[in-house]
Amino acid sequence: MTETVPTPKTEPRRRYAKLAANENREDYSLRFAAHSFRRWRPLVVATTALGGIAYLADFAIGASIVFSYGFTSGVLAILAAALVIFVTGTPIAAACAKYGVDMDLLTRGAGFGYFGSTLTSLVYASFTVIFFALEGSIMAQAFDLALGVPLPIGYLLSTLIVLPFALYGMGALAKMQTWTQPLWIAGLILPFVVVAVREPDRLAEFASFGGTAGAGSGFSAIGFGFGMGVALSLIGQIGEQADYLRFMPEKTAANKRSWWAAVLAAGPGWVILGAAKQIGGALLAFLALGAVGEAHALEPIAPYLEAVKPALGPVALTFAALFVVVSQIKINTTNAYSGSLSFANFFSRVLHRHPGRVWYVLVNCGIALALMEFGAFALLNKILGFYSNVAIAWIGAVCADLLIVKPLGWSPRYVEFKRAYLHKINPVGFGSMVFASAVSITAYFGAFGVYLAAFSPLLALVIAVVCVPLLARLTGGRYYLARPNTVATGDLRATHECTVCGDAYELPDVADCSRQQGAICSLCCTLDATCHDQCQHPGASPVPLPMPVARPPMP
Repeated sequence: MTETVPTPKTEPRRRYAKLAANENREDYSLRFAAHSFRRWRPLVVATTALGGIAYLADFAIGASIVFSYGFTSGVLAILAAALVIFVTGTPIAAACAKYGVDMDLLTRGAGFGYFGSTLTSLVYASFTVIFFALEGSIMAQAFDLALGVPLPIGYLLSTLIVLPFALYGMGALAKMQTWTQPLWIAGLILPFVVVAVREPDRLAEFASFGGTAGAGSGFSAIGFGFGMGVALSLIGQIGEQADYLRFMPEKTAANKRSWWAAVLAAGPGWVILGAAKQIGGALLAFLALGAVGEAHALEPIAPYLEAVKPALGPVALTFAALFVVVSQIKINTTNAYSGSLSFANFFSRVLHRHPGRVWYVLVNCGIALALMEFGAFALLNKILGFYSNVAIAWIGAVCADLLIVKPLGWSPRYVEFKRAYLHKINPVGFGSMVFASAVSITAYFGAFGVYLAAFSPLLALVIAVVCVPLLARLTGGRYYLARPNTVATGDLRATHECTVCGDAYELPDVADCSRQQGAICSLCCTLDATCHDQCQHPGASPVPLPMPVARPPMP
């Protein structure tokens, strides 16, 4: 019995909601970032991405690690985690910048499959929510200290204040991050200059600090492992950097050096400043310990204020509060923006609906506000230590695919993210992450002894990196593509009109659709709830795409 293929209609059959159709706010949130949209210079993209690491949770994380495990074990743990994050982040940053995809789309094509990456969407979304809550708590602490605003109201204010920035796209974010950068840099450097000038002898005291929990100033392998696990929870930050790096212009012979400099600085390079901030935050907390007590020393605003008081006198509190608020706006705008992308990716695949990225900004901020009100900041070490086991298994699996599997030719050498060509689940990346996470979480709770409990995140990384090429080889790479992509080559800037929505998109965002008998954009393909992956059924033939259309993709 022959199947009747519907004749394409001349009128578009899908009209996106107003917010979803406005790419100046959507920023190609569920799509390949069109070449025509990537109009920023590498330096601008890098500056915008680095503006997102203005967070002061680094201060609190570093202080918490050193207070718990002492100077030697704590600082070595921070540096070791930074090295792991830099190495794993480099191939991810380069791939997102090269292929114009965010972390979710990269994960789909790097061994997880179309629905397999929904799990990592939630892992990534939880990262943005957790850190939004931690950063919002720090801003609320500044409101409390400077203005006497009760913490519950401060939590609400710290959420509302970022919405105007997060609701707009890359254009507004680039301006905000660039304009606030000089004030933030000056505020970041000031307390350390004051300490170096006024109390240089205290640095030696800090180097012999044994923590507040009796860990001692010497090296402890257990303390090193647990501290490293907390610091490694930041490994998911590469996803937020990638959300900006996908707007990098195409690499050419003329911009090759600036392109690579921007990718390395704004991609894995964030962790260099991040590690310095963690150690610096621990130093300021140590110096303020006698004046404010341990509880307040772990809140960045109090140590910062104690450090700048000698230099700024009566305006110290105002300056400290302004610095904290600017820092938290810069990072929580990024958290809300990146979280909205991840939530949108998740729900579009599960519900086959996409009302627009901006609605998921509200979802992200609402969940984070609830965490703040429930006191997430007080559980900092426990939350981050547990989370790092899952995050590092995910990042390790993606990294192994990019560094090992693709160069060996065991998976497609490009990143395929469109539903039309992907299996629902790819056991290579998805299976490796689930297995690595399960083993490391079991270890984290002490099932394999105290040493593996301390080093459970590294255990997750090793298992993921080993399993990915092993499974890719055993499966012959057959779960990467459900069918060959016959339109993957050609002029990548050529635009084709989607037969469903009627809009024009560049070739990397287009698939050949046997149901529509023509081109379909990746998002219309995602949202189709009735085709049941017809194009992947046995006997389905690829459909030649029509000639490219002359008009540019959606503005």
